Amino acid sequence: MSEIAISVQGLGKRYRIGALARQSTIGERLTHVMRAPARWLSAANGNGPSGGNVDFWALRDISFELRKGEVVGLIGRNGAGKSTLLKILSRVTVPTVGRAEIHGRVGSLLEVGTGFHPELTGRENMYLNGAILGMGRKEIDRKFDEIVAFSEVGDFIDTPLKHYSTGMQMRLAFAVAAHLEPETLLVDEVLAVGDMAFQKKCLGKMGEVASGGRTIVFVSHQINQIRRLCQKAIWLDQGKVYRIGPTHEIAGAYETSMTRRSEEGKDSSGSPEIRNGFVDWEIIEPRADNPNLLTTTGPFRLKFVLRLSKPVLDGHHGIALFNHENQLMWGWAANHLQFAEGVHELEYSFPTMPLKPGLYNWQVSLFEYGQLIDVWTCLPEMSIATEIHQHLRDEWNGIVNVPCELNIRSTGDMAVAASFEHRRLERG
Repeated sequence: MSEIAISVQGLGKRYRIGALARQSTIGERLTHVMRAPARWLSAANGNGPSGGNVDFWALRDISFELRKGEVVGLIGRNGAGKSTLLKILSRVTVPTVGRAEIHGRVGSLLEVGTGFHPELTGRENMYLNGAILGMGRKEIDRKFDEIVAFSEVGDFIDTPLKHYSTGMQMRLAFAVAAHLEPETLLVDEVLAVGDMAFQKKCLGKMGEVASGGRTIVFVSHQINQIRRLCQKAIWLDQGKVYRIGPTHEIAGAYETSMTRRSEEGKDSSGSPEIRNGFVDWEIIEPRADNPNLLTTTGPFRLKFVLRLSKPVLDGHHGIALFNHENQLMWGWAANHLQFAEGVHELEYSFPTMPLKPGLYNWQVSLFEYGQLIDVWTCLPEMSIATEIHQHLRDEWNGIVNVPCELNIRSTGDMAVAASFEHRRLERG
């Protein structure tokens, strides 16, 4: 039996946009045909002039394979092609070129309410959606109570769906898709609709699905969700596969790239060329492709560049590290420092940095005689892209990310006790 769950080869999806796409009424289309029937037919068939139409490739030359039991995250900016790829895998739309093969039954959750009917009750929609996913009535009956309990909409299960809130629809849709045991589960950016407690619940359920040996493809802009759930990540950019690899590497590189792009779009009035004070920072060792990317828990070295227009005779220098929720991770200070006019490099060496993956901000400051010279929240942010050494469940996650190893050894007394228990069981 093949171990390949999803095989995508040379996949491309083209949309036609332009003049014809803007003609929204039947009357406009008929008028256009009457005026130039030959040209319209030629353009409709993809031949000859298109009357202003432009081909837009949402996906182009996408190729990858996923093995059974793999949990893969799709990341990328808005418009990168993530949702289009999931729709092709779900058979909602067909590719223009290439092919996508999925082995086994597929469950998909693409958009809130997909496959639901607003006039039917929640109960009726459960059976309708289950049938769309290829499930039989007996299978749905067996899972009915579990689905309702997970969705938390039991009091409204016989209410028409049109009276449900968006969050309630999302809860029911996710519960159906996750509980009806597909071999492959495709999940788009839908968890953002729910509250934090339900997001954690959904992530926990997807973790259970994954531990059962089923394949998951998960789209999310919340990179920490991707880190928590997925072993592999696929980074899409402008409709193409930019990078594929272990989640901690791809997620870290993606976050760093997004930070740099946002900085490039800002006003240059605070650029290093004219700023007085701290102007730059980078990780010296180990060097990654990006100087602001940390791929190890330690040791490592980094430096901050300080430019001064006049000497500092009695300086106080502070340094702090904050996570993305502005929690202080670490702080330190040095007093009675002297700096001449010019450029200085402040180099720090750390034996370890056991923080869980994500974005962090260094903050450095310099005072003289109690007067502030500069305080800088360093940009780009530091992206930590190490492997996760924490519990998979959110409620057992902490701040530090410490590798550990468990060894279990049985002592003599324990061996005797086990032997005694074995004899007792034999005697009945």
